[in-house]
Amino acid sequence: MAFKSLDDLILYAQSRPKRRIAVAAASDHHVLEAIKRACELKIVEPYLIGESKEINAIAASIGLKSDQYIVIDEPDPAKACVLAVSLIREGKAEILMKGMVPTAILLKAVLSKDAGLRKRETLSHFALFQTSHYHKLLGVSDAAMNISPSLSEKANIIENAVDVMLKLGISNPKVAVLAPIETVNDKIPSSTDAASLTLMNQEQHITNCIVYGPLALDNAVSKEAALQKGIHSEVAGDADILIAPDLNSGNILYKSLIFLSDGKAAAIITGANAPIVLTSRADSEMNKLYSIALAAAL
Repeated sequence: MAFKSLDDLILYAQSRPKRRIAVAAASDHHVLEAIKRACELKIVEPYLIGESKEINAIAASIGLKSDQYIVIDEPDPAKACVLAVSLIREGKAEILMKGMVPTAILLKAVLSKDAGLRKRETLSHFALFQTSHYHKLLGVSDAAMNISPSLSEKANIIENAVDVMLKLGISNPKVAVLAPIETVNDKIPSSTDAASLTLMNQEQHITNCIVYGPLALDNAVSKEAALQKGIHSEVAGDADILIAPDLNSGNILYKSLIFLSDGKAAAIITGANAPIVLTSRADSEMNKLYSIALAAAL
């Protein structure tokens, strides 16, 4: 299993049994367009939870056939999220997807101590990018969830990202911990955290991967840039995963790859007991489809 493109991810998801996906507050035209395409490709079987009349009207308008989905009528978005999470807990669905509901409301249901889906202490956003400017698929984390993660939270973010890569068949992935410089400077916390995470990996507190940092972005993705600066690491220029210092930088990196290059992305929330598809309305229909395919592949 070697994925060279996000289209390979779709092909892999198609080769496996269809996955049941629970869409919370599903009366969202863009989300249902992606669900329709995923149904046509025989990747998922959807539960659509929300205002049934609105869901059926949107489905009819885009050609999503009524025999392709099951509707659960729940007009209250918060209750729809709880119902979607309960389908996962009961084993009736394997993927959770955000519809027309604020992210905070969905995550409240996911993080519920009594009825949620928390697996790790930290949930994190993971995006898998394809761009002609890099020689392989590239993971980026965290661009959407953890605002200013602590050192221990960054360790969890790495573990979440590594889990995804391992399930995609990438053994011992190379993790670049980003900072604006390649040396440790006490006045730049991202550099000290990166050095600490590298040491944690060397001491086997973070396993199943190779962690190196601090690395500036150019040295993480360009072997030539790394050699010019005298950086000798198997991660430099060949990273599988980029770990951003905080949400600000992660979000800027994510959107730069999409809007200022030819980047395509599949994105999920990981660290829960099921993959969570949480896309932005600004994401293209294809990126939404790629995200569903990534969740199905996991």
